[in-house]
Amino acid sequence: MIMKLDSLNKLYIHELKDLYSAETQLVEALPKMQEAASNADLKQAFADHLAETKTHVTRLESIFKELDFEPGGHKCAAMEGLIEEGEELIKSDIDAQVLDAALIAAAQRIEHYEMAGYGTARTYAEKLGSQTAADTLQETLNEEGLADQKLTRLAERKINFLALGAIG
Repeated sequence: MIMKLDSLNKLYIHELKDLYSAETQLVEALPKMQEAASNADLKQAFADHLAETKTHVTRLESIFKELDFEPGGHKCAAMEGLIEEGEELIKSDIDAQVLDAALIAAAQRIEHYEMAGYGTARTYAEKLGSQTAADTLQETLNEEGLADQKLTRLAERKINFLALGAIG
């Protein structure tokens, strides 16, 4: 059940709960993406991002503790849908190298969703006078951006070329 969003503070808490749900869902999804990837560099990128994502969850929990709110109680439907799309790709009859390219695309959709959420939450924290939380959220936003850039480099320098050579 959603709380009545009648203040920026409540909207901020709602945004944090959405991010928390998204990150906890991603903690479960990343190992599946790592296992499905055939490229060693992509497998490593997913493993690295899993460790980062666990840190993001911990950061959100610390912000909730400062706000004296529980982080759960909300399901991020957008992340659920993005993950479901990735799982459908994994289950489909697809060449391994093409799957790697598709996994990068799915992961980047996830990164962009998270970046939008963290940017919004950071702005709300600033407006509400919580610079410590804003700084924490910015740190995570920066890491999400770097993860996206890493995926772009992998795609542009290697994975997409391998997918191009797949016999289809």
